[in-house]
Amino acid sequence: MHTPFRFLLRVLGISALVAGGLALAFAVLVVVVLLGPLVFWVAWNVLNFASAVGLPELGFWGIVLATLFLVAGWGGKVLIAGIVFLVDPSWFHGSAEVRWPEPAFRNFVAVALLALLAARPHTRAHEQSRSRR
Repeated sequence: MHTPFRFLLRVLGISALVAGGLALAFAVLVVVVLLGPLVFWVAWNVLNFASAVGLPELGFWGIVLATLFLVAGWGGKVLIAGIVFLVDPSWFHGSAEVRWPEPAFRNFVAVALLALLAARPHTRAHEQSRSRR
């Protein structure tokens, strides 16, 4: 083979490898972004954990913000709290009587799913502190 043709094949091969890696990373990001709110929706609305603790069901943006609040670090939690308190305080005009949920398997699964979402950032923080030691 001629040298320019061989160079072209190498460039195309590396480009295909990079494009495939980027496509895979994008697909994983989309799944993760969609999976978190889906898990929260199942726990909160489908398993009726909201009514079990005396809170209302959440709509789309409520689920997205609550999921982000669970998985975000401290700065993200402050930002989300600022958005909710400053931008749209009408979210808090309803009344709720929060109570401990009944001991049922459905409520256990809902708590486990919410704990799974909330545990992710803390897991990364503990891994980083272990690696420093």
